[in-house]
Amino acid sequence: MTRLNLTLLAALILAVPLSLLAGKVWIDPFHPAVPNAGVILLELRLPRALLTLAIGAGLGGAGAAMQGYLRNPLADPGLFGIAPAAALGAVFAFWTGLSAAAWTLPLFALIGAGGAMALLGLIAGRSGGVALFTLAGMMIASLAGALMSLAISLSPTAFALSEIVTWLMGALTDRGWHEVWICAPLTLAGLAALRAAGPGLDALILGATAARSLGLDPRRLQALLIAGVGLTVGSGVAVAGIVGFVGLIVPHLVRPFTDRRPSRLIVPSALAGALLVLVADCLCRVLPLVSELRLGIALSLVGAPFFLALLLRLRRSPTLDGGLA
Repeated sequence: MTRLNLTLLAALILAVPLSLLAGKVWIDPFHPAVPNAGVILLELRLPRALLTLAIGAGLGGAGAAMQGYLRNPLADPGLFGIAPAAALGAVFAFWTGLSAAAWTLPLFALIGAGGAMALLGLIAGRSGGVALFTLAGMMIASLAGALMSLAISLSPTAFALSEIVTWLMGALTDRGWHEVWICAPLTLAGLAALRAAGPGLDALILGATAARSLGLDPRRLQALLIAGVGLTVGSGVAVAGIVGFVGLIVPHLVRPFTDRRPSRLIVPSALAGALLVLVADCLCRVLPLVSELRLGIALSLVGAPFFLALLLRLRRSPTLDGGLA
């Protein structure tokens, strides 16, 4: 496990400097003839790279924790309704015109994520059942999606409609240090909560009844998961919009290199998620297109075929464990 984490860290250490040089305007470190190269690196590309690391790490860690808790290889952060609810909060800021203020958009997105966390806890907190927890998340996601569609259809101006649709595609264009200071601390706090939930996730491998006999507190585990997923996913949505499939793809890529215990999967999934989003964002910047490809679209183009391949593999498997145990 340590070797895997060190390998992923080494890949990140190599990828981050390369990402600072790549873009529509390439910067040669040995011949920095580009005007204002220092400003481009420190004010544009460095905060954007740090944002990709925070968003990818949060989504990767959240996906690993969710798959472990639900014992479902198809689990994804969107299943809890946290990402759609955070997006709903941001859409409301656009719809009302309050997004013009610097802190309003991320604040409303975090309020949406927090509201979804609280609602999820109220609905599923007493029983501790995985099935009810999943259904509650699906209900929240469905409700948030319907309300977003309603907001788009009733958009007061064409400008607000354009802003909402563009933001929902997910992108890191024009992001700076302001967004880094919003996303990074919240993501780290969320990952800490998910890591604390690791031993409880390991106990669930034996089944809910056996886990309780070992001293597992279902309410505490749910609280840690709700807080961890809410903070990691909500902070990412607050600054970049919806970036999908990272939490689904990364745990499956990392799991074969671990002992398959959920607690041992969270950290490498966070590192691999950071690497995946960083590389995807670099490719979005360097593709020879008239306008930059949106990060959310790019990852969806990769994630949808991966999801289909995963479904076909699970269909051929005698069980749907997906290698979780």
